[in-house]
Amino acid sequence: MTPDADAAASARRADPFAPLTSDMLDVGDGHELYVESVGRADGIPAIYLHGGPGSGCQPDHRRLFDPERMQAVLFDQRGCGRSRPKGSREHNTTAHLIADMEKIREKFGFDRWMVVGGSWGATLALAYAQAHPERVSGIALRATFLGTQAEVETAFTSRLAQFYPALHEDFLSVLPPEERAQPVAAYYRRILDADPAVHGPASRAWHDTERALSEHKPAKARIDLASLNVWRTLPATPFMEAHYFINDSFMAENQLLRNAPRLAGIPGIIVQGRYDLLCPPETSQALAKVWPGSEIRIVEEAGHSLYDAGVRDAVMRSIADLASKAAR
Repeated sequence: MTPDADAAASARRADPFAPLTSDMLDVGDGHELYVESVGRADGIPAIYLHGGPGSGCQPDHRRLFDPERMQAVLFDQRGCGRSRPKGSREHNTTAHLIADMEKIREKFGFDRWMVVGGSWGATLALAYAQAHPERVSGIALRATFLGTQAEVETAFTSRLAQFYPALHEDFLSVLPPEERAQPVAAYYRRILDADPAVHGPASRAWHDTERALSEHKPAKARIDLASLNVWRTLPATPFMEAHYFINDSFMAENQLLRNAPRLAGIPGIIVQGRYDLLCPPETSQALAKVWPGSEIRIVEEAGHSLYDAGVRDAVMRSIADLASKAAR
């Protein structure tokens, strides 16, 4: 072992959550994915799916998994995080992401693995598990999102107006009056417009509204309208979200509920914030009704975010409980 490799190994031992491996994986179509693994090389296999779509994996996501029991794989989805080309929406659909997951599974030589994801990560987890149920040992979800237009429409219109009426007015005011009757579709068009003068303000307003909806006690519950046209770094997620959601998440109507019986026999735990305004409890309940062997764990006084009080701990417990089942 070279001195550099020796030092790297010592660092991994000092930090059990440091990556065991990190690599760029060529998945075709001009895309390379950043893929890392953490834990122990012979641990219970799992894969973590980040949200958005459009965000990316963060170092703290590694800490959801017990490094003494598990080998967890984390990756940045096409166009996201450290994957290349950054922001690319070409050859970027749910089917592509499912195929990427299979390439990753084969790369690590796993026969079956636990699938973990929240929000959009839950959507992708369900879509993958329904496509490849024989490859899934368990599913841990947070904040069930079924990838439908209706869910997004409701969150950004009636639910936004009910819980944050002033923010709803801000959200509409970014659009010209003639586009306000169908604001979500108007935002999609504007975010995907090539003109920075159009997509800049729209993407910032969408991002700030979504953040307020995602936190049980948001730091900001208004859009700073005066700053929308001020040049600053654009958020990544609105562009990938608009690309996916305007295309119905590249799935058939009601696909994930209709195909839920394919999950029979796969143990599942759904962590659900009581006051989640983006992915409310009724969605998790609808899924559990048609998914034999699943259970819902409600986190009181929590909303959508992984970092709302109690949510992160509940996700870690669900992963540990499913790992124990997989080990048996």
